[in-house]
Amino acid sequence: MRDYSGKVVVLTGAASGIGRALAIGLASEGAHLALCDVDAEGLRVTAGACGRSPHVTTSVVDVADWAAVQAFAQAVERDHGGVDMLINNAGISCVATIEQTTHDDFARVLGVNLWGVIHGIQAFLPLLRQRPEGQIVNVASLNSFVPFPTSGPYNVSKFGVDALTQTLMAELSGTAITVSCVYPGGVKTNIARNARYVTDSDAAGFEHRARISSEQAARRIIRGVKRGRQRIIVGADARILAFAGRLAPQSTLRLVTWGWRRIERSR
Repeated sequence: MRDYSGKVVVLTGAASGIGRALAIGLASEGAHLALCDVDAEGLRVTAGACGRSPHVTTSVVDVADWAAVQAFAQAVERDHGGVDMLINNAGISCVATIEQTTHDDFARVLGVNLWGVIHGIQAFLPLLRQRPEGQIVNVASLNSFVPFPTSGPYNVSKFGVDALTQTLMAELSGTAITVSCVYPGGVKTNIARNARYVTDSDAAGFEHRARISSEQAARRIIRGVKRGRQRIIVGADARILAFAGRLAPQSTLRLVTWGWRRIERSR
């Protein structure tokens, strides 16, 4: 799908960061947008920035809630008449060791990051099948390649999104629906500041290390999806870890651990 003019795009996590940048980028190409997030004010701001879209709707939805996602799908079908593309972008994080992480922390991160993607696929795939062609884009992470210390729930969720997406690629091969998985590296978004147990200095450190903006990431994602790429790796750090993780997984993990310990000592 190379032309998004008049196409209906469902986008989760649209209130900020990569989600907002994707919404604005797709609006500039004439896409109809069905946006959702838990942040009503952020959604309002995003919708206001999508003036070039012929039709924008917003819904406050917790993607971890299956019933809420089902209701969202019904609303999209009613308001837009169908769906051509689904982008599962919503994500949250939690920064703590496995020992420190609570059961509720795991449940919340997995609920949004992994179950949210599952819910999106199961709710919208029947609608995508009704179109001549469709696309599903799931946002994973460079953490899908190498697990970072103090990011246990996030690591598990993003490894899961990667596995889920690859399974879907196999199952939908030969159909009119294409599937892509996005692996962003360090992108300047609010995910660090919104993560549980993260201090202002922690968030500032992440933002300093992040090399690309949300707008740059969104442009690369849209370009990759247009070209039909199944794996869209965003950022030099993600590309390096993807290569190193395949070539020498244990050495890469030791290097990542060394870097984490160095950051910990510098606090």
